[in-house]
Amino acid sequence: MNLVFFTHPPFLDSQSMPRYAKWLSESMKARGHEVTVWAPQPYWYRLPVPRTLKKWLGYIDQYILFPRQVKRRIRQQPPNSLYIFTDNALGPWVPLVARQPHLIHCHDFTAQRSAVGEIPENPTGFTGRRYQALIRQGYRKGTHFLSISEKTRLDLHRFLGFRPQTSEVVYNGLNPVYQVRDVELSREELQEKIQINLANGYLLHVGGNQWYKNRKGVLKMYEAWRKQSHQVLPLLLIGDAPSAELQVMWQANDYQQDIHFVSQLTDRFVSYAYAGASAFLFPSLAEGFGWPIAEAMACGCPVFTTNEAPMTEVAGDAAVLIPRMPAETIAQQAWAAEAGQTLESVLNASATAKTARRELGLAQVHRFNARQAIIEIEHIYEGILARTQTTLPQTDLQTA
Repeated sequence: MNLVFFTHPPFLDSQSMPRYAKWLSESMKARGHEVTVWAPQPYWYRLPVPRTLKKWLGYIDQYILFPRQVKRRIRQQPPNSLYIFTDNALGPWVPLVARQPHLIHCHDFTAQRSAVGEIPENPTGFTGRRYQALIRQGYRKGTHFLSISEKTRLDLHRFLGFRPQTSEVVYNGLNPVYQVRDVELSREELQEKIQINLANGYLLHVGGNQWYKNRKGVLKMYEAWRKQSHQVLPLLLIGDAPSAELQVMWQANDYQQDIHFVSQLTDRFVSYAYAGASAFLFPSLAEGFGWPIAEAMACGCPVFTTNEAPMTEVAGDAAVLIPRMPAETIAQQAWAAEAGQTLESVLNASATAKTARRELGLAQVHRFNARQAIIEIEHIYEGILARTQTTLPQTDLQTA
């Protein structure tokens, strides 16, 4: 197959999407396919202007210059090429190849949901709503879609308003670095790296400062747990350096001396962190998939997460589930206290119960096999190319 991958511009501050695009393109190249990667380059964006204007110059590169380049490049591609969008947020480019064989990988619709007022924790301004409308207008021109979870597929169908010709779900594969390791050795390795005493265990969160990762909820939960527990375990928050808002919360926390923000760890040390943790706290507000849940379970770590999809889809029966943190500030204190009680019971569970939960997690993560995921995606690509001569009508959801 001749595969053309559309990816996010390299000048955007993004990590997960470029990593996903690289995994797709390199895996397909390794399986013998011809692979080309297309992405806008920084022409206007690199001009020496104030940072507040950079975003708008980036839009010129993405939505004025790049489409012109794509139209020229398409004429040079073989007629049996498949054009692949590595993220549904690349929707504005979909009309460029809507009449060609194509597929759109869908990760999450959190920004789309926020733009229509479905998520009170993330209000969207006027320009943001218009931008999300442009993205939706673009991907609605698509015909073939592949989602990373059933939750994402349900959101896709809702925002499309019709059933596309292709709408499949393929779970991504785990990085093999995330695996069961000796608990004590993992703690020793991590302790030597970050110079924090972890000998008696610790609580862990992995994620960035994005609102939906709910680092604020983690801090609230930890404080509530400490107030009712006789145990003293430090809290590690691995990911980005804390935002200004999180810094204020940390300074006001009664147990700030035991809360540590840790940045710039390699995957190997994050794996040690999972393997040595007493519990992994992931009270996320929204996800497309929730990779840290699967990573933690693969390392044998007990998981504590939100009782909503897709977190429940990833965790299955292996995780301890708590309600989603309410948006109202007044209600958050009661939520944190209840979550703290549940956490205390998890930490005090018998060795037999802990082993049983660990085994459930290890069984669950067998669903997330990287090699199998690539094989399934490859079959879907091949099927789309095989059906390009026959265009099926899209059916309105109300009549399907």
